Amino acid sequence: MSYKNSVNSRERRLKRYAIRYGLHIMTCQKPDKRVLAHGGYMLRDEATMKIVYGDEDYLFSASIDDIEQWLEENTTK
Repeated sequence: MSYKNSVNSRERRLKRYAIRYGLHIMTCQKPDKRVLAHGGYMLRDEATMKIVYGDEDYLFSASIDDIEQWLEENTTK
């Protein structure tokens, strides 16, 4: 069985990728019903400490898929 695409390995890979661009992936420590339905992630700029993605309707509104897509579209490889 391969763990390459498990949630934990994806989180670690994306966190390493985000750090290269000065971003930090935050996870919700105490999720409510809305957060549990979507995964509970946000992206924060390390320099300014401002949330850049994942707080549209409520905090931690992005899923791990949303974070991955945002990073692919908004960073250079």
